[in-house]
Formats: sequence, C-alpha cells, structure tokens
Amino acid sequence: MRVEAIELRQIAIPLLFPFETSFGREEVKTCLLVRAYADGLTGWGEVPASAAPLYNEETVGTAWHVLESFIVPRVLGWTFHHPSEFPSLVKDIRRHHMAKAGVEAALWDLFCQAEGIPLSRALGGVQKEIAVGVSLGIEGTVDRLLRRIEDFLVKGYRRIKVKIKPGWDVEVVRAIRRAFGEILLQVDANSAYTLEDAPIFEALDAFNLLLIEQPLAEDDLVDHAKLQARLSTPICLDESIVHPEDARKAIELGSCRVINIKQARLGGLSAALRTHDICRERNVPVWCGGLLETGVGRAANIALASLPNFRLPADLSASDRYFEEDIIEPPVRLNPDGTITVPTAPGLGFQIVEERVEKYTTRREVFRL
Repeated sequence: MRVEAIELRQIAIPLLFPFETSFGREEVKTCLLVRAYADGLTGWGEVPASAAPLYNEETVGTAWHVLESFIVPRVLGWTFHHPSEFPSLVKDIRRHHMAKAGVEAALWDLFCQAEGIPLSRALGGVQKEIAVGVSLGIEGTVDRLLRRIEDFLVKGYRRIKVKIKPGWDVEVVRAIRRAFGEILLQVDANSAYTLEDAPIFEALDAFNLLLIEQPLAEDDLVDHAKLQARLSTPICLDESIVHPEDARKAIELGSCRVINIKQARLGGLSAALRTHDICRERNVPVWCGGLLETGVGRAANIALASLPNFRLPADLSASDRYFEEDIIEPPVRLNPDGTITVPTAPGLGFQIVEERVEKYTTRREVFRL
C-alpha cells in the first residue's frame, strides 16, 4: 500500500467528569487524530498526548511538530506491505512514542481493511470478550469517591482502580474495603512516591489489592525492585516501561510482577506485541491501560487486549464512562457480565462519525505528496 496523504486533527472533547491524578486534573480530553489515505482507503489512529507534559514528556503541541516535521514527510509516498515495517522507518527518531503510535495505528487500520480482517485477528488476538474495570480519579471527599464506586459496581464493572497520592492513600483504601468488601481493587500512584514512603505501601499490603501501579519514579527500575521485595502485593509498572526491553529488564530485576501495556506509551502496536510476548514467555501477566482515549484509540486498545496474555481486567471502559458522545459508532458498550465485546468488522471495527470529529476539531491540516 502506498500512503498518498496524511491528515492531522487536534480535537478537544469535554469529559463527563473531571479526572484527577497525582500529577494533574483534566476536564477536557485533548488529543490528535491521524488519518492516513492509501489505495482508496482511509485508516485512523490516535495520539493520546495531553495538553501538558505530565504523564510523559509529550504534548499535543510537540506531537504535532514531530509529526509534521519528521514523521509525515517519511510516510508520504511510502509503500508498505505490513504495518510492522513502520517502526524501522522511524527508529532513528528518539522517543516521541505517542506520535509514532498514532501513525502506526492508522497503518494497521488501512492494512486490515485491505485484507478484510479485524485488527484483533491481525494482531493475534484470541479473546472474544475482554474483562474490563474502571479507573477513578481523586475526588474532593472520600464519600464522593465511594458513591462513584457504587455507581460503577452497579453498572457491572469487574474491577475498580483508584488513583492515590500522598495524603490520599491508606485511609481511602480502608474506607473502600469497609464499604464494598473484597471487590477486585487496585491503586495507581502515577510515580507520586519515593522509596522512603515504603511504610505506606506496607500498610496497603494488608488490603488484598490486585496490584499497586507505578508507585515510584517514572524512570525507575532499581528502587521498584527494592520495594517489591518488601511487599506481597504485586507492583505493576506503567510509566517505567517505554520499550519492550524495559519489560525484560524489569522482570529480571524483580521490579514488578505485572506490566501495564499501553501501546501509545510504547510507540505503537508492534512494540506492544513484543512487550506482550516478552511477558508471556516469562509468565508475567499484562493488562491494557488507558489514556482517556476517544473511540479511535480505544478501538485499537480493545483489539490489543484480545491477545492471550492480557489476563487482568483492562482500563477500557464504555464510551459513556468518559463522553456525552464518542466519535465512533456504535459506541463502546459494557456487557452485563462486565466485559466488552471485541469487534469483528475489518480494521478498527467501528465507524468514525466524521461530523462529530469536525465538531470537536480545533486544528486541522492535510499533507499530500
């Protein structure tokens, strides 16, 4: 397939509820959409970078610059036989993983449409339904958080994840356990602590958590290994795993017992596949995290999460968890048993509603040969 044009859009969609983590608060989902044109088809991908460099170093502004100046010029006119060839095309461009991932996802969508197969099958997925959980941000009060948890348990979500930060941790988890008993529960610190805070995590050890996600620095493996040795609860790494080899090193060091795979954080679906396989070979379970993606990015994540080693509930909530209206049809829906069905239509498996994309677009440019 020969890439004839690339369209970039920056969009901003209001969130139904503000989402607060240890590093910031979001009320509007801002991201980039990538649309690739080839052989009479169009493929879509998402760059889920935020407005500020808080989760990682990328922003919508830096991603647009890198795409426009460095990645798109290489892709225009490029002929590919399989999307897994893309990482080699841009391997000398350091990091900028989300920018790369958005383009690669669009190429996978093109390829699967041309082949008439769903993305999940092209990736090697085997699961027809994916168990999912919901991720809840930091709330103004514990009571408000408990009400939110109750609402999502009633809807059928299989697992609850809550964000924590210093001062909002042990007592919050204690209150959740008192209110809801032994539900599947995990916490996510987004790198808010240091090894000196180990007593906090030793206290959390008593609450039978599914895992503790990214407690220490985003670039650390060594101190995580020290902390994991002191805990019975599995540590899960997220921000620290930005390359498949990071997963191998973390496992060998004993830095974690679970890994969160976000294909955008790793640089695309090809890198996510390699990370999945590294973990599977070492019998380390993985699960699919989220970055408040629109339906475009969520569709790619659903396909990825159908692979066999995704053994824990994913952060792939239904569209109505985040948005009044998503930019895909049908929206992602939660099944009564707490699962999401993997689509079987070619490509991403959903239709992009271009009128809604246009409605939320704040910047657009088309690059042609």
